[in-house]
Parts: sequence; C-alpha cells; structure tokens
Amino acid sequence: MPWILITIMAVISLWVISLLRVLLASTPCVPSTPTFLSAGLGAAKKRRNALLVVAHPDDESMFFAPTLLYLALEGHNVHVLCMSTGNADGKGNIRKEEFYRACAILKVPLQQIQILDHPKLQDGFDKPWDIQLLATIVKEEITMRAIDLVITFDNYGVSGHPNHRDVHRGLCMFLCDNSGRNVEAWELASTSIFRKYTGPVDIWISIFCSHSYPGSRIYCLLNNCPSKSYHAMAEHSSQWVWFRKLFVVFSTYTYINTLRKINFSPP
Repeated sequence: MPWILITIMAVISLWVISLLRVLLASTPCVPSTPTFLSAGLGAAKKRRNALLVVAHPDDESMFFAPTLLYLALEGHNVHVLCMSTGNADGKGNIRKEEFYRACAILKVPLQQIQILDHPKLQDGFDKPWDIQLLATIVKEEITMRAIDLVITFDNYGVSGHPNHRDVHRGLCMFLCDNSGRNVEAWELASTSIFRKYTGPVDIWISIFCSHSYPGSRIYCLLNNCPSKSYHAMAEHSSQWVWFRKLFVVFSTYTYINTLRKINFSPP
C-alpha cells in the first residue's frame, strides 16, 4: 500500500539525515561549551587524566566508544579499568586479549588499560559484586594514576546487567567518601528500550535533553566515525555473533553518548 511505502521512505530519510548530522557535526560535543572537561567555569581547557570504569570486556566498544573517541580527539589522557575478564563462558583469557585490541582501535594506550580477575568480581547475572571492594579498587586506581575525571555506567547500566549496576554503586560509594571530593564523575545515561535501538535518530532527543537540563550537568558526545565502534566490537571475536552485529549498527550508543554529571554529598 502507498502509505506503507511512504512510511518506510520517511524512516529511511530520517535515519540518513540523522546520520549525516552525526558525521558532519562541527563539534562532537553538544552543548559545545568550555565547562565540560575543563578546569572549571571560565577556565582554560586542560589535559585531564580520565578513567573509564566498565564491568566486562566489550562494554567499552558496545556502549562507550563515542566517549573514548571524543576524549582521545581532545587530547586527554585516557585510562580504562575493566572489573572482570568476562569469564562467564570460560573464555576469560580470550576476552582479555580481545579487550586490548579493541581499546587500541579506540585510541587507548596499552599501558593505560587494566583488566582484573578477582574471585569476588566474576562475570554473571547471578553473581552480585562486593560494592565496598569495587570502591576500594576504584580508589586505588584513581590514586595510582592521578585520575581527576572518572566515567562509568549509571544506576541502570544501559542493559540492566547487575554487574554494570554494581560498578556504578561502587563508584558512588567511593565518591561519597571524602577521598572522592577532587574527582569529577560522569555517568552514561541509559535510555528507554525504544530509544536504545533508534541509532543516530536519537540524536535529536538527546540534544534536546542536553539543552533543557539545568546547568552544565549533561552533555552529548557524537561519534563522527561510527565505523570505529563496529571495528572495535569486531575485535571481540568470541562475542561477535549476529545479534551483536545488529546491536552495533542500530544502537544509539554507537552514535552518541549522553553523559550526566554524578552528584554526591560527602559525609
């Protein structure tokens, strides 16, 4: 029927227009203000020691590629801490090597990658993680590497995976300690299931939210080279099954990351 064809053409047109908006953006950060990743309001931008904290190998490629590519583009010193080897299927050693290769595509130096294999932090939906242990590990990593900016999942963890959510809670526990007062912390905002699979089309909603959010507390980071997300995820060959290939193509997180500042009150 004609209306079906019209609908299909409208969807394709919107997808193409949205993708062009991402690819041809004059700045990969929206709003493009000096307050994000700077020394402070009105201060000149400085090189930050940034730490991305994830739960499993492939989290960095599936969810945080726009953030890592943006940080590298802006010349910041990027570190990645992965809390497990993702050994749920007994492929932890393989996934560890895949993680290194994927991070290389996302411009993270090998010497600035840390992946753990702690007995109390093993991959699994039915394996809750020790929040205090996570907070301690984050503190040690931040202290050792002089980190002043940390990024991780929000409380839902994009997919709702309990390990993702525990990583968020571990960081918040660290932040609520006085030792976190000099660290700026941001979380990747989870979207609804509908928005999650709209690919670049979600850029319009994300940008609107970033402009309507009070203060400099939310930013959209655009991925001007989404093919790098695909190539990085492809390095995780043990996980590179058909539905993950589709995920990378259709996921909003391939094209845009919305980072929200974590508010906390030290005791």
